[in-house]
Amino acid sequence: MYRVYCLLVGYIFGCFQSAYIFSKTFKKPDIRNYGSGNLGTTNASRILGIKFGFAVFVFDVLKAVLSCLLAKYLFKHDLAIIWSGLGVILGHDFPFFLKFKGGKGIACLIGLVLAIDYKMAPMFAISMLPAVFISRKISVGSLVFALSVPIIFFKKSNLEMLILLILIALLSIFQHRQNIVRLIKKQEPNSF
Repeated sequence: MYRVYCLLVGYIFGCFQSAYIFSKTFKKPDIRNYGSGNLGTTNASRILGIKFGFAVFVFDVLKAVLSCLLAKYLFKHDLAIIWSGLGVILGHDFPFFLKFKGGKGIACLIGLVLAIDYKMAPMFAISMLPAVFISRKISVGSLVFALSVPIIFFKKSNLEMLILLILIALLSIFQHRQNIVRLIKKQEPNSF
C-alpha cells in the first residue's frame, strides 16, 4: 500500500510546475505558447532566459529530491524513493491542472538519482555531458542520461527497482519522441 501513497505524494510534488509558476509570478510569457510549448528547463531557458531556465532546473530537481526523501522518511523503505520519484516524474510530465501537458521529466529524474545515491552523480555527468557537448543538443544528453540510469544502477537494484528505472527510462524516451524524429531527420536545433 505504501507504493500507492508514494506515487500520490510524488505526483502532487511533481505537479508544482516551476516554469509555469515563474512565468505567471514574474509576468513573463506563458511558455506553453512559445518554442516547444514544453514546461521544462530547455524551453524555459529559450523563452524566459538562462536565469529563469536555471531556476526552473533547480526547482524541478529539488522537488524530486524532497518528495523522495519525504517518502523514505514516512514509509521507512528504500523502494519508497523510487515510487515517489516515479510519481514526481508523472506529475511533472502530466499535471492534471494543465491538461496533462508538462515537461519531459529529466530534471526530476536527476533529483531521483540524487535521492537514490548522490555519490553516483559523477558517473551520470560523465554519461550525459560529453553527449551534450559533442552533439550540441540537450535532447541527446537527456536521452543518454535517461538510458544510463537503469544501467548504472543495475548492480545496486533489486528486480522491482530495476523494472521501475527501466519504465522511467522508457517514459523519458516517449517524452522525447518528437526530438528523436527531428534528430533522425537532422532537424533538431542546436542548443548552443
